[in-house]
Amino acid sequence: MTTLEAAPQSAADYVYWSSLISGGVAGLVVDVVLFPIDTIKTRLQSERGFIRSGGFRGIYKGLAPAAAGSAPTAALFFCTYDGLKSHLGSLASKSQQPYVHMASAACAEIVACLIRVPVEIAKQRRQALPIKYNTSSMQILYHALKTEGIRRGLYRGFGTTIMREVPFSFIQFPLWEYFKLNWTSVTGTALTPVSVAICGAVAGGIAAGLTTPLDVVKTRIMLADRAEASGTNAFRILCGIYRERGVRGIFAGFVPRVLWITLGGAIFFGFYDLTSRILSSDDTK
Repeated sequence: MTTLEAAPQSAADYVYWSSLISGGVAGLVVDVVLFPIDTIKTRLQSERGFIRSGGFRGIYKGLAPAAAGSAPTAALFFCTYDGLKSHLGSLASKSQQPYVHMASAACAEIVACLIRVPVEIAKQRRQALPIKYNTSSMQILYHALKTEGIRRGLYRGFGTTIMREVPFSFIQFPLWEYFKLNWTSVTGTALTPVSVAICGAVAGGIAAGLTTPLDVVKTRIMLADRAEASGTNAFRILCGIYRERGVRGIFAGFVPRVLWITLGGAIFFGFYDLTSRILSSDDTK
């Protein structure tokens, strides 16, 4: 069987494989390149505080689970997002397209969280552990599973993660699609991977800033020990952080989070568009 014969022939198959490969490549590049910023953000949000969690030392702790989980998480997200956007978009009017993007992104985030949450558990606990502890990511996940089970261990913070990701996507993806749609009419230039990257950076930065309090809550829940985590809810945690540290507490890690997602949005969407174009050009040969 030749390569062309083995390639997906239908439009639906092309969307699936293009999203799978493009999303996986983009997710892996972002998580590896910007990992130190993510570590700093996590330590700023930790209840132990930045210095006690390691400060600027060991900023690549937790890279292995992040790298291992980034490609499948991003691939799963974009397969779901592009598939739903293609299907629902054909049924909706032009004025309803922003709602299509929001619904597609929300569903894609829920599906992607099946991989993202255990990865985040391992990654963030590695990031926030004091330097003297050398517990591996697999040991962290095994301990969580053995002592707390699947729901309260491996998937602790699942609901809070979705509560963060869905509003984030409600803001980011409609903005990204809107910026792309109007890029040529506003700038007078064609839409390229660089311009797609700029659109993604701006949309991501805005969404990151507005959803920082939800990210703080998610981090606290994932880092808490078993006793502290039982019986807690997002609103109570947020109120407790506000009483302790005020507005600065609920927006802890704001600068590195916005920086990380702005840069990440540029790299992620730029590589996603570039990879999609390469796959598209190969498919037409």
